[in-house]
Amino acid sequence: MRLGPVMLDVAGTALTDDDRKRLTHPLTGGVILFARNFQSPQQLMALTDEIHALRTPALLIAVDHEGGRVQRFRDGFTAIPAMRELGMSWEKNATQAKLLAQDTGYVLATELRAHGVDLTFAPVLDVDFKRSSVIGDRAFHADPEIIAPLAQALVHGLNLGGMSSVGKHFPGHGHVRADSHHEVPVDDRSYVDIEQCDLIPFRRLIGSGLGAVMPAHVIYPRVDAEPAGFSAKWLKQILRKQLEFDGVIFSDDLSMEGAKAGAGAGGVVARANAALGAGCDMVLVCNDAGAADELLAGLDYHMPAVGQVRLASMRGRGPTHGMAALRSTAEYQRALSAVHSIGKREGDLFA
Repeated sequence: MRLGPVMLDVAGTALTDDDRKRLTHPLTGGVILFARNFQSPQQLMALTDEIHALRTPALLIAVDHEGGRVQRFRDGFTAIPAMRELGMSWEKNATQAKLLAQDTGYVLATELRAHGVDLTFAPVLDVDFKRSSVIGDRAFHADPEIIAPLAQALVHGLNLGGMSSVGKHFPGHGHVRADSHHEVPVDDRSYVDIEQCDLIPFRRLIGSGLGAVMPAHVIYPRVDAEPAGFSAKWLKQILRKQLEFDGVIFSDDLSMEGAKAGAGAGGVVARANAALGAGCDMVLVCNDAGAADELLAGLDYHMPAVGQVRLASMRGRGPTHGMAALRSTAEYQRALSAVHSIGKREGDLFA
């Protein structure tokens, strides 16, 4: 059975019959996990083992595990600092900050891989304009010329740990105040303004092995009337052709309010068709079981061979034997010590 173009969530810490039915549907290609799906490291390994065993090729298992306030798994996992901490480290010692970013990516990836997770939706490449509360300290810095090398180092660390990377939120979510989970953000800047600032980290990382991109549910009306995730101009013309990106394009969650504008107006099937038609390889539907069922029943889409190849590149590599084996390695212990040193002035940041 080929992977389908839909990524769904599951209800709890173990699969239900309804979960299994959705996950074995031909249109399903991946699962995104949330904090509600985590009770303990042992339970998480059992859950990911069951998900991977459901079909061949195995479904992709993803999570939003960036660090800081966006870290779904806590107990038994290293508390990864918010990316702003790495930006602050850069201002003291740029070379050391890049090493810390690489170690952060390595620890993040190896711990997730040890529990059977294939990928995390990271890094955040948005510029911190001090305007967006939903981005805030998730961004590395206010300067895209600093974001780019830090993110490159973190991506290198993810790769060393057996995990690809997902840059978000293309072409940039940091300039708008509205939270696309609850509103439809509008960024009135010109393309030139966006290109000369927000696109810098994306361009640099595309040139150095970025695995995937997630577009923003933001409208940039001076470029296109559609939100970026539904815009063929942003995805096919700018991202694919101008920036020469050949990795996976994941939609952001189609259940978010920001997805319900422009081409995304209408039901979840219409939104999925619009996103896939604009250039997304895989669409996410989260926290709405009814919408998931509606999408699986109503979507008529056959993923092209190039999409299958792209998705295969996101599969995790390396061992998934739990934390005991990982803790026995010198490289993990060295990187872990480095991560624990970040923001040590705030000792309560780390578990």
